[in-house]
Amino acid sequence: MGKLDGKVAIITGAARGMGAQHARRFVAEGAEVVMADVLDDQGEIVAEELGDQARYVHLDVRDRAQWDVVVTTALEAFGRVDVLVNNAGIFRREPIETHSHEMWDEVIGVNLTGIWNGTKAVIAPMREAGGGSIINVSSTAGMTGYAYLPAYTASKWGIRGLTKTTALDLGVYGIRANSVHPGFVRTPMTEELGDNTANVALHRTAADDELSSLVVFLAGDESAFSTGGEFIADGGESAGIPAR
Repeated sequence: MGKLDGKVAIITGAARGMGAQHARRFVAEGAEVVMADVLDDQGEIVAEELGDQARYVHLDVRDRAQWDVVVTTALEAFGRVDVLVNNAGIFRREPIETHSHEMWDEVIGVNLTGIWNGTKAVIAPMREAGGGSIINVSSTAGMTGYAYLPAYTASKWGIRGLTKTTALDLGVYGIRANSVHPGFVRTPMTEELGDNTANVALHRTAADDELSSLVVFLAGDESAFSTGGEFIADGGESAGIPAR
């Protein structure tokens, strides 16, 4: 028996990195998965790898009409929606003085408005299913400030508040919402940041599959009484300043 047997999940940003690893783990645990991303070639390859339990759909999370297609695909292919993993995210590394308004709009649009759009899109099918789990991927940057990442940090803090309100508003329907706060995870998106682990208690970065067990836990019935919570997996980065 898999931990997610019988569940249908939508995972955004699923073409590579953590999102692709979440999709692989969900399928291994018995779930059926709709993978969504803008990286169509990579997403199709992962979906083909996963077989009949997976579908791939193009999705710019800022586009509400595309969200309707994703949800419709889940319902037509698998009959229900039980889990939403809002994993898609971007950053633009620039100090606030030169960080452009266009960068701000882009990052907030993907990282925060994208989660809003996804949440709105799954409320009705989750109510129909009798409940569900919404997992919003924030960051350690949602717990503290980061230089050169003003829009990214603001978006990740915003995810915390939106998650808590979602939990409060939708709990009456049995829909849970929790935020996940990864630290430095090795993915294609973080390659340009180097490998500085001086402020990480474990003095290492995480592999792109190390968060999947936590996401599976929040998606499954083992976390049935967890909602509105913040789940940190950052190697101790937010705990304080480690010894050197």
